[in-house]
Amino acid sequence: MLSPLVIKTKQGKRDAIVSSTGPFPLGALFMTGQSKTFTEQGGAATMDPSFLRRWILSTLVSRRFRPEQIASRRVKFERQRDRENRPHLVEYFHQVDDGYSHLTAQLLARLEERYRVVVRCHLVRGPEGGNVMDAERLLAVSRRDSAIIAAQYGLIFPKPAKAPASELINLAQAILAGMNDQSRVRHLAEVSRALWHGSSDDLKQLADALGQVDEQQVTDALNAGTSRRATLKHYAGAMFHYEGEWYWGVDRLHYLEQRLRELELDAAPGNEALAPCPAVDPGTTVPNSDLTLEFFPSLRSPYTAIVFDETLALAERSGIRLHTRPVLPMVMRGVPVTLEKGLYIFFDTAREALRRGVPYGNFRDPIGNPVRRCYALYPWALKQGRGNELLSSFLRHAFALGVNTNTQRGLRQVVEAAGLDWESAKMQQRDDRWEALLEDNRLSLDESGLWGVPSYRLSDGTGRCLLETWGQDRLWLVAQAIRRHHYG
Repeated sequence: MLSPLVIKTKQGKRDAIVSSTGPFPLGALFMTGQSKTFTEQGGAATMDPSFLRRWILSTLVSRRFRPEQIASRRVKFERQRDRENRPHLVEYFHQVDDGYSHLTAQLLARLEERYRVVVRCHLVRGPEGGNVMDAERLLAVSRRDSAIIAAQYGLIFPKPAKAPASELINLAQAILAGMNDQSRVRHLAEVSRALWHGSSDDLKQLADALGQVDEQQVTDALNAGTSRRATLKHYAGAMFHYEGEWYWGVDRLHYLEQRLRELELDAAPGNEALAPCPAVDPGTTVPNSDLTLEFFPSLRSPYTAIVFDETLALAERSGIRLHTRPVLPMVMRGVPVTLEKGLYIFFDTAREALRRGVPYGNFRDPIGNPVRRCYALYPWALKQGRGNELLSSFLRHAFALGVNTNTQRGLRQVVEAAGLDWESAKMQQRDDRWEALLEDNRLSLDESGLWGVPSYRLSDGTGRCLLETWGQDRLWLVAQAIRRHHYG
């Protein structure tokens, strides 16, 4: 175990940094340091942590999310559960107005039937405070995204994907809040279906048959569920929790299913998973394809790091044009990263990288100056025809090789590994053309209603948008859209 460490900052304040096995003010590490205003970013602040803070964060993240550490923690949790004679309990956190929660609602009873587990369903509010930049836009993304992925999992989502009416949301919550855990799991899907399909009559019939509670009892249920989620260190809806680990929505349910199968809790071990992970299959190469894929990565994004090269390979394999459009990291655009969000992102990326067979986890945080220095070289690298190679090299060195990109020596390694000349690169480090370029990319991304990275936009030869989607776990959807366009 690492000993607690106290740092005295330039302002004279003391910040306690403790071991990765205990409370860890990750948000403070992300959010402290000098700030610089980029006018083209609307006044958003960037992060420039001190050497010591950068080193502490990098070391703790690298240690905590190694595959062997994750496996070891799982063993410890199971031993503790056995000692306490607790059942295999899966806790699920349902946000009734969240599109992803509507998809998971359709699988909840089936999960309990398939696996020898106890499922407990909590009602929760949406992300609050620093865990969300724009709650309404996030809900809109959840609706749009759920509508286009539902069929892949054999689920149903209404089209067009409209927000449920507030009075129906209130009624659905009043019905669910009055139920015990067993009834809530059993009836969640039908209540959610009536809500999302806008059926006031169906919801009223369910209220008559199942009962409903008053506003105060709904508030109490939401408070209890949201508090329980916070105690377990998360912030979002559509979340499953089992013995120390989180699984977000249908996209990550296959990880939970795999874990339960390894514990020999699958009642039908020969059957396909309830929510199998989709394959990335664009079909065969089509010469002279008219498709263009716009790819929005960031140099401080763990998710970008594990999918960057695969995205490039997908474009080449399918014969489409790739337009890489990098943006500033979210924390350099004024989007806060809290303890819960930061830990979940790093953990989730670690298991996604392991599944993909992508090197990841020897991490040296590139936030701030390293990102800016690399982006300063990007317009020059583009002229050399090595723009993607530069970004790929930077991500690999920062997230997989543990190279300190905050030094000239580290940056030289990045540049030379990208097939570029270091002596020429040194002359470009004060080039500020990247700021306008990245701002243009950010504005284009924002027009899509997206802000996270990596994001994708697929267009045909006429400029018609075929798909706009957010997340490295949507590469299968991009491939599917390419295949559909090429082969019908």
